Amino acid sequence: MRAAVNLDIFKSYDIRGIYPAELDEATAEAIGRAFVDFLGATTVAVGRDMRMSSQPLFEAFARGVTRQGADVIDLGLTSTDELYFSVGKFGYPAGAMITASHNPKDYNGFKLCREQAIALSADTGVFAIRDLVARGEFSSAGAPGRVHARDVLPDFVEHCLSFVESKNIKPLRIVVDAGNGMGGLIVPAVFKRLPLEVIPLYFELDGTFPNHPASPIEPENMADLQAAVRAHKADLGAAFDGDADRVFITDEHGELVGGDMVTALVAKMLLRKHPGSTILYNLICSRSVPELIAAEGGRAVRTRVGHSIIKQVMREHNAIFGGEHSGHFYFRDHYYADSGLIALLVVLELISQEGKPVSELLRPLDRRFRSGEINSRVADIAAKLAELEQHYADAREIDHLDGVTIQYDAWWFNVRPSNTEPLLRLNVEADSAELLARKRDEVLALIRS
Repeated sequence: MRAAVNLDIFKSYDIRGIYPAELDEATAEAIGRAFVDFLGATTVAVGRDMRMSSQPLFEAFARGVTRQGADVIDLGLTSTDELYFSVGKFGYPAGAMITASHNPKDYNGFKLCREQAIALSADTGVFAIRDLVARGEFSSAGAPGRVHARDVLPDFVEHCLSFVESKNIKPLRIVVDAGNGMGGLIVPAVFKRLPLEVIPLYFELDGTFPNHPASPIEPENMADLQAAVRAHKADLGAAFDGDADRVFITDEHGELVGGDMVTALVAKMLLRKHPGSTILYNLICSRSVPELIAAEGGRAVRTRVGHSIIKQVMREHNAIFGGEHSGHFYFRDHYYADSGLIALLVVLELISQEGKPVSELLRPLDRRFRSGEINSRVADIAAKLAELEQHYADAREIDHLDGVTIQYDAWWFNVRPSNTEPLLRLNVEADSAELLARKRDEVLALIRS
């Protein structure tokens, strides 16, 4: 076992690798055994996506879990946010989603959580499980566990709809691109309960991704959605990633809407229902996000990037909602877990209530200019961060919440290291397009010098 396992598949937030070269059935079984041993769980809820390798990996993982004496609740084909819901709602002590999310078809992996859908990360279990797998030493169990099938989709549909007043949603026309991922199963079950005209793109579950990768954070994978929104004169477009836990939207003109602007729209609606609530946003989001939260009477809390960090901070502050630029949207009443579908429903309710198109709702918010994330390979990351800080020592504010953030009145930037590669990730925002271009190029020149 020790020689057969590729330990590089154990990442900061999940387990992920190429099937079967890096992640095969033997490794999946060992992960199942280690997961039970690490948590001491008696039951593990397990869902899987539509990838070609998900069924054999499920069978192997379930073998490992039951071999350690724990039962498996087989949720079947599902989305990651449905898996989190199942663990939280039904009190399971552990959960696992078999998916590689937005990665290409040859990849697969595991997203792991403990009770109340608390996600495991490198520091809270993923690396401990890696070490157990590497040693190949597992506890001896008595009688093996059993596998029980359970369909929780009807309960999940009710849960998602509980975040909105269905009667308030108008008969909007929307285009949804499921990317041949799990959104093709989950979205119709929810939206058939609403007065929406849904124009589906790629709802067929197909783990070979015949149309485009299920990675809507890449603009080229949004092209079909944008074209369909324009052709059908839709009110909005929405695209989900492979495991359907993230969503990206377009306005009624097919123009892309950033995850931070979606964060602002969801915050606006939720603060109407829950005045004075705390809302989190990560430090890559536009300055417009905390400004909107404050203007709507909420309390804005700025966080580092990353789901396990945000979920922890949400619990500490009892925050009702948290959003990231990357299309992850977290809800307190969804067990502090992320759900793109719930975020989309809240945006649809806001559009219906306002009676305005998305572009008009965004006009007073989306008035700054952003670079998007730009990666640069750097030999000495610590030295480069220190150099940047010294160069911009006259900034209005400098902080180290995540990498280095340097703020001036009319522009700011953040540079933070990658978790897995010798890269620096740069994000710049400015009050004008000209200032953005100038400062982006200036900072990049320093990073790459």
